[in-house]
Amino acid sequence: MKNTFLLLIALLFTTLLISSSCNDVSKSKEGDKKVLPFDVTSMDTSVKPWEDFDAYANGKWEKNNPIPSTENSWGSFNILDKETREVKLKGIIKELLTVADHKKGTEAELITGYYRSYLDTVTIDKRGISPIIPLSDKISSVKNTDELIALAGELAKLSISGPFDAGVGADDRNSTMNAVFMGQSGLSLRDRNYYENKDSSMVKIRAEFVKHVDKMFSMAGWNVTEPGKTILDFETKMALVQLKNFEMRDPVKMYNKIPFSDLQKLAPEINWTGYFHNFDLITDTVVVQDKNYLKNLSQIVSETPVDVMKTYFRWHLLSSFSNVLPANFSNETFHFFSTVMYGVKAQRPREERAIISVNRRLGMPLGKLFAAKYFPESSKKKVIDMIENVRSVYRDRIDKLTWMSTPTQLKAKEKLAAFTWKIGYPDTWKDYSSIDIQPDKLFENSINITLWDHNDMIARVGKPVDKKEWGMSPQTINAYNNPTNNEIVFPAAILQPPFFNPDADDAINYGGIIAVIGHEITHGFDDQGAQYDGTGNLHNWWSPVDAQNFAALGKKLEKYFSSIEVSKGFKIDGKLTLGENIADLGGLTLGYYALEKSLEGKKKPELIDGFTPEQRFFLGWAQVWRENMTKESLVSQVQTDPHSPAHYRINATLPLMKEFGDAFGSKSAAADSLRLVIW
Repeated sequence: MKNTFLLLIALLFTTLLISSSCNDVSKSKEGDKKVLPFDVTSMDTSVKPWEDFDAYANGKWEKNNPIPSTENSWGSFNILDKETREVKLKGIIKELLTVADHKKGTEAELITGYYRSYLDTVTIDKRGISPIIPLSDKISSVKNTDELIALAGELAKLSISGPFDAGVGADDRNSTMNAVFMGQSGLSLRDRNYYENKDSSMVKIRAEFVKHVDKMFSMAGWNVTEPGKTILDFETKMALVQLKNFEMRDPVKMYNKIPFSDLQKLAPEINWTGYFHNFDLITDTVVVQDKNYLKNLSQIVSETPVDVMKTYFRWHLLSSFSNVLPANFSNETFHFFSTVMYGVKAQRPREERAIISVNRRLGMPLGKLFAAKYFPESSKKKVIDMIENVRSVYRDRIDKLTWMSTPTQLKAKEKLAAFTWKIGYPDTWKDYSSIDIQPDKLFENSINITLWDHNDMIARVGKPVDKKEWGMSPQTINAYNNPTNNEIVFPAAILQPPFFNPDADDAINYGGIIAVIGHEITHGFDDQGAQYDGTGNLHNWWSPVDAQNFAALGKKLEKYFSSIEVSKGFKIDGKLTLGENIADLGGLTLGYYALEKSLEGKKKPELIDGFTPEQRFFLGWAQVWRENMTKESLVSQVQTDPHSPAHYRINATLPLMKEFGDAFGSKSAAADSLRLVIW
């Protein structure tokens, strides 16, 4: 949905991972074990750094750290995620559970009530699928497509997917006000590629999907002929008229504001009035992602028997709530969506899944407790200093760009000066006390949280944007750039190794947290972010020649990454990953020159573990991105994710920098031909 989509388009990391505690970042917490700045025993020095820097820096670590059976990948972020689940978040919840009764509506009451309901498998099994029967019967009882589309609005309030979705977020052309957005949706397999790719692995996934749907309907006792084939055929028709994922990265193309009344003219076979009424949304205008999709969808709807569409909506109802139904449904869902699609061999224990579910559904109430315990105000000052350090270096870099004219440089610096930041946790916390949570009603708890989120979103229609709002919880190891706010956001949990290590030398930290900060700032100047001005509005501030020069540099980077085959028949999509690749290159460049600036006028630092500060800077970056990944997950990532796989964020990005070649002695003509400077 739009309100989520805009906040996440520039996320730094593919997987949301949450961190362990961090005390004052200037020193280690007393009693905590020190984390080595960089463990040289992780290296495989038999490999030349300019041939495979990932193997050189992380080869022995990757060999000695196979992917656990419960994971689709294993790296620095996964380890921090595991530590947080098993120590920090679990500790907070267990402490809350020692009190029998908490005051109604408090964070403690919401968290413990939901947690208990998730672990109450006796009640869950006893109830069977009875919680979803009323909704299933509603779908089955509709008489025509108009009634079904109207009902789809009610289902969408409960996050039950349909062929399109509506959401509320900052208007790209008027970033201080909220607007209503309408986008494509409704694919069980996440992305168009999974429906049209003819590779044998994709054909197998589609066949397994049909079996999965058939089995789920059978377990529910729903007597429908070939439901799996029916769903796959219908979703394939939708998928083939949807925009490809790289096309959705063009904010100008995705912004089509029309009067609400024109929706009916655009897609006459869709009952927009009924849908919006049941979605509780009243608006005069709608920003449509893709007009052609709605036109084509209208035709598909007109040609599709209502019974087929009823089967489609009943499937999404069953799939959406499978994890709050008896174990046979959650196990089957895990089998297909985790094992078949991502190569995960074993499901996590129920207690661990309960913690993950609490964190996912009640992230901010839990985050409020996390921030109070693990993030002192003093840490904010440290991050602010780091941000201002990088901003200063970026300003200097803009002045030295040879491909950009002086007038555009001035406008770029104006935008850079205007960007803001959020650090740690929100200044004000939302009130979740109205959510009714019962310790023996997991399904109803899930519904009540979803409806609270929906009502919170609907309340924004026609209102000014709350610039103080956060798109991530404090316990998330991640960061993001929100272009309509012209801001970067750093949750509390990112201030820990390997991003920031108080026991490390500057070079390692500059390759970690400083490069991360540089990455997020650069997102404001990647191929998407550069289309927004300093006020957060979608507005062209470039001269025609400078825009052409920037596009040409981006085209080189796109072509370079598109040539990389990660698995037989699957290459990185240079168009899809362009923004993240620009941000990686920019973040590394800014981090490197921030380090060099910090060394000016000082005595040359002594070698550490035999490495110069410049070499350790690149080792710090490699340490952040070391990762083992299943083949299934790798294939999925290059088809659906705007981030390049971690291995190539090391091996493909570093050779683009002359500074890397200088640090490790690679000065060949072949290496020089790769060099690319954008920011």
